[in-house]
Amino acid sequence: MRKPIKIILALLFISVLLFLGYRIVNKITYKNEIKKHIKTIPNFLYQNIKGGVFTNQNLMTETPAIFIYFNTECEYCSEEAQMIHENIKKFENIQIIFISFENIKQIKKFAQNHQLINYDNIYFLYDSKNTFASTFDINSLPSLVLYNKNKNLVEKIKGQTKPEILIKKLNAE
Repeated sequence: MRKPIKIILALLFISVLLFLGYRIVNKITYKNEIKKHIKTIPNFLYQNIKGGVFTNQNLMTETPAIFIYFNTECEYCSEEAQMIHENIKKFENIQIIFISFENIKQIKKFAQNHQLINYDNIYFLYDSKNTFASTFDINSLPSLVLYNKNKNLVEKIKGQTKPEILIKKLNAE
């Protein structure tokens, strides 16, 4: 009687280990695919707060870019936007693309509240299909994705980051 129970438990244990191993390998493979996919700015299509379409083709050439995934109710996101506004002169030669899954009205209000709406190098985009997070493997707010002037990935950053650090990272490339 004890022998069949031991065999069943052993098989169950081996099955669980195999399943967990499979999941780990799949996750590593997925992460590696994402890394390859975002080495350069991937193709994207989002709506801007004026109702138009904004794609990677709208980005300025030979200009570094910072993608900021944010939420209008996130305190850290708000502080990030405020720091950018306070240091706006330092960002003259950098494109800043704010992206949120919230509705356009909320995004526009956020842009106006932080006085970032009238700059040619700052864009506010609406991610209506909620694809930015999965495309760039982002899972926290705010998250920043930095690309150099050649559109190559510099770094992904979780959380609020001082402007001096962002500029230093982009100029180091």
